[in-house]
Amino acid sequence: MDLNQKIIYGLERLSDAIKTLLWEHAKVYGISPIQIQILLFVSNHRAALCKVTHLAQEFNVTKPTVSDAVKVLHQKGYLEKDHSSTDSRSYTLFVTEAGSELINQIAGYLQPVENELKQFDEQRLEPLYRSLTDLIYQLNQQGVLQVQRTCFGCRFYEKQSDHHYCNFLKTPLKTTDIRLDCPEYEKND
Repeated sequence: MDLNQKIIYGLERLSDAIKTLLWEHAKVYGISPIQIQILLFVSNHRAALCKVTHLAQEFNVTKPTVSDAVKVLHQKGYLEKDHSSTDSRSYTLFVTEAGSELINQIAGYLQPVENELKQFDEQRLEPLYRSLTDLIYQLNQQGVLQVQRTCFGCRFYEKQSDHHYCNFLKTPLKTTDIRLDCPEYEKND
């Protein structure tokens, strides 16, 4: 295998590890991995992104898959639906108190990965992060990743020679300041 293939294989193995951790938590709490992902997403994003159509794009699954997952989360009392006043079929999702309690219990599902990353010094982590942000952005530009809210595609982002700058925050950004999921993200036209 050449180095590119080895890196791809390594990323695949990391993805498998994350899926395994997600499945372990899903079994404990009686919900599916996609339901955990939806619950965590809704709890950490603004209301405009917490709609079935956007969630389907976010997780690269069909709207019926998201609708089924949301239905279960709603029935279990973890999510609340706020129906649109203009379209009775459309709704925004919000986490309930019971959902927040569940999130507190499952939020650390990636702790084993985080613990291992803590063993690396910043000189190893920074180039890894830079490579990941670049790869994610490029895959989005090619249409492989449907949704991205990284600085590189944001209207507030500006690259000045080799330096990054955020016009929203009005500050220079270090490589490690580049966000993969920015709450202030606005698509660059």
